[in-house]
Amino acid sequence: MPHPLVIRPATPADLETLAAWAEAMALETEGKTLDPATIRAGIAAGLQDARKARYLVAERRSSAADDGDAVGTLMLTTEWSDWRNGDWWWIQSVYVVPGARRLGVFRALYAHVEAEARVTPGVRGLRLYVENNNARAQATYAALGMSDAHYRVFEAEFPRA
Repeated sequence: MPHPLVIRPATPADLETLAAWAEAMALETEGKTLDPATIRAGIAAGLQDARKARYLVAERRSSAADDGDAVGTLMLTTEWSDWRNGDWWWIQSVYVVPGARRLGVFRALYAHVEAEARVTPGVRGLRLYVENNNARAQATYAALGMSDAHYRVFEAEFPRA
């Protein structure tokens, strides 16, 4: 039987793990290599300021006293909606270690976020974006009750030295 999952807020001690996972996720899903210094600075900024981002970590624990093995993460950001006079919570930077995939790690992270969002005043819903060709992730999100919002994301990136 697998060890139970515990969802906890990330701390500065998680910085290196979160950075390594962000680098792995970018390479795996988009074939992109991230700049290590930039990703570490970005995650550190999010860990220091909850207005920028909140990170959650899923741990597999063998007992209540066990610190556990980190097996997944997600990041939350907030978007104000004037149409709904409330916030959307965006789920981003999702990563589950390969050996823990298809074992309910993302489901546990999502359930934790959904429960918190439902009782937080002003939160109108959850959103995320997914690569067009990532059918497995899309099926996972649909199985959790999320639906295609019929939007496409456009961007204009301003590279900085």
